[in-house]
Amino acid sequence: MDTTLADLKRGENAIIIDVSSELIPLKLLEMGCLPGNNVELVQVAPFADPMYLNINGSHLAIRKETAIHILIEKVNE
Repeated sequence: MDTTLADLKRGENAIIIDVSSELIPLKLLEMGCLPGNNVELVQVAPFADPMYLNINGSHLAIRKETAIHILIEKVNE
């Protein structure tokens, strides 16, 4: 089973492995949501949507329906 960005818990870090580019808005790719970048789940809004992320120092919020299309590898710290 593949791990996606939607599986992250608050405070966990990961590296983006793959992004399904046809399902991800171009704006997210431009903001750094690319393979090889580090991502940390900073905060989750009530009802778990949207997710507030730190991607290589940039802060952005994405919906869970988008996060399930971003494959990650969790980093053990």
